[in-house]
Amino acid sequence: MAEILRRLTNASSFSVLQDKLENWHRDYHVFSCDQNVNRCCELIELTAKIQGQLFNILNITAAEGGHYGGVDTLKTRFLPWLGSCFPISRPSVADDTSLHRFQDAAEKERKMKELALSHESEIRKMEAQLNSTSLQLESVTAELEEAQKKLDDTKCKSATTLLATEDEILQLKADLVSTNEQLDLYKRKQEAVHDYERQIRLLKDELGYLSSEKMILQERLVRSRSPSPLPLLSRSASPLRSTSPTRAQLTNSSRHARLVSRFSDLYTMERLDAQSLLRRYIPDLEMVQRIIFIAVMESFQKAKLAYRQFKQQVRKTLSASHFGPESLEDAAVDYIVRNLDLYDVLCSVSNVIIAMNKNPQISFPPEVDFRLICPLIRETCRVAFAMQTLDTPLDLVYGSSGELFNNTKYRRSFDSDFSAPLVAYYVWPALMDGSTVVVKGEAVTKRGALWSRNRSRSASPARSRSLSPTRSVRFSDKGSLSPGHLSTRHL
Repeated sequence: MAEILRRLTNASSFSVLQDKLENWHRDYHVFSCDQNVNRCCELIELTAKIQGQLFNILNITAAEGGHYGGVDTLKTRFLPWLGSCFPISRPSVADDTSLHRFQDAAEKERKMKELALSHESEIRKMEAQLNSTSLQLESVTAELEEAQKKLDDTKCKSATTLLATEDEILQLKADLVSTNEQLDLYKRKQEAVHDYERQIRLLKDELGYLSSEKMILQERLVRSRSPSPLPLLSRSASPLRSTSPTRAQLTNSSRHARLVSRFSDLYTMERLDAQSLLRRYIPDLEMVQRIIFIAVMESFQKAKLAYRQFKQQVRKTLSASHFGPESLEDAAVDYIVRNLDLYDVLCSVSNVIIAMNKNPQISFPPEVDFRLICPLIRETCRVAFAMQTLDTPLDLVYGSSGELFNNTKYRRSFDSDFSAPLVAYYVWPALMDGSTVVVKGEAVTKRGALWSRNRSRSASPARSRSLSPTRSVRFSDKGSLSPGHLSTRHL
């Protein structure tokens, strides 16, 4: 039984029967009467075949159940169904209605002929339309072939042009590579020139220092050969030897010019780099400029403090073994000038960041800290420390918001209100040599900006971030020599 059922399932007889039934329903009005009768007979034969297979499966299934297997189902379901399928034929139509049946059949036959004629006319119309469409298709095909030929010609011309363009591109690439090589060569030459110029400046400083030493030695030699007793007195009291210049005094002017130029470079290079970095986290340009200004001021303050401590330690170390024509103060400054690399700049950077975290005038996002601008702080500390070794130390002018704008010390920024007399905030401090302005600072003047800024900051707890544990700064100071480690063997 299982094999017969599998074959019946694989044959998909009911699917075939359903497809044939749907096709007959779709084409019923197109077929003639004989074709419809043949199609109905075909469906009946297919149904009979399927029923025969089902009866065969029913017989096998009942036999597999034994002598009494399936008896109840046959009695209660199959036999009543057979009884309802073969009822006793009874005449349900009277004799007097046979005429009407013939008339209805004739009417249906007439309608079927009319439908067949209309269907044939529609078929002829569709054939005419099909012929016209075929002609149009042929013309379109011819046009398409012509367009294809034109396209092939255009492709050939484009390929030729493309080859010429590729040659030009290759030539341009080769020219670009050669130009880049020449540019790199020129850059290397320029760097070499800068190195040579720096070495020339150093050699000139050394030459000046040696020339002054030569003159001093010649004067001493002349005095030592003189028969006058004055040189003996001078040698015992050594009033002339105390006037001999040190290296720091000889190179004061060149170091002054170099440090002023480096301070200007801080404004044009490191400041802009720090500003572009801070703008990624702080959208307010005013707050960014305030942070940079306070960082520069704090860096100068911490560098000056570090210089005083360093100088005091050097003097303490030199006092035990100092002897020479210069004073102890000049010897200490000269030693610091020769050994600027001993300055512990990382300690000053750490102190600057701690001071900025406590400053109530600036705020910072909690996810980052002021170590982002460490390059600016570090370079400013180094420049400020070196400025303290000059004969007249260079210093910054402290400025606060709300002051009257000073045209001799500052210049207005491009976004300032040039008619406003008061300073809203400072962008860059002014560099002073005593009472002389060496480099002008930059300030922003706006009307009403100071009052609105103070009101907006009054409700902002900016000092709370100084308590954040993420603000702790750790620097590794290995390799740097603090003043506490100085000894006579380092001097």
